[in-house]
Amino acid sequence: MSKSASGGFSPRLAIVWVVLAVLAAVIVAIERNDRANMKAEEAARDERMLLPASIFDIGAVEILNKGTLHRFERDAAGVWFYHGIHAEAQAQHEHKVDPQAAARIDKAMTGFGRTRMERQFPLNVQADEFGVTRPEIFIMVYAPGAPQPLARYAVGIVAPDGVSRYVLPVGKSNVVTIPDFHIDNLLNLVASFAATPAPAKPAAASR
Repeated sequence: MSKSASGGFSPRLAIVWVVLAVLAAVIVAIERNDRANMKAEEAARDERMLLPASIFDIGAVEILNKGTLHRFERDAAGVWFYHGIHAEAQAQHEHKVDPQAAARIDKAMTGFGRTRMERQFPLNVQADEFGVTRPEIFIMVYAPGAPQPLARYAVGIVAPDGVSRYVLPVGKSNVVTIPDFHIDNLLNLVASFAATPAPAKPAAASR
């Protein structure tokens, strides 16, 4: 590094470090502002939103697809990671967050959090014309640290229009339609982790 005649850092180098620090602060401020704007949009959610809470207030999402459960969870810092299949609580496991995977999960979950219900149809359990009584896809969302799901969704078949999907919010008497691409995005996310083994359980201590 260049130094001034007095032996300290040169004024030019000091200016460079100040500029870099300012740029870093600006980037952080912009990211925080974007997040704040997204949270404000979620806060203004209407009754047609599928999820009962903002995705920013969701701590975990479980997707049961054809009998295999995939769990996506936030760590203590709010960063998404693929948890795999565990009955134990997150605190009992150590996970290393992959930044690229976290960004991929965050994108899919943020999109899912913006899902709006379109049409509604009375549920006929006997006929099950919507494919929701024995679904191949089941989604559960959890508040942070909660053992019981905040909401559950039975995902049915694609509607005749080819762009909507039937979904039953469990406990409701009406089946709703949502844009099918939201489900496709979640299934693509699951597929991207399908070949990745779940984190191993810690070895039991010998007695």
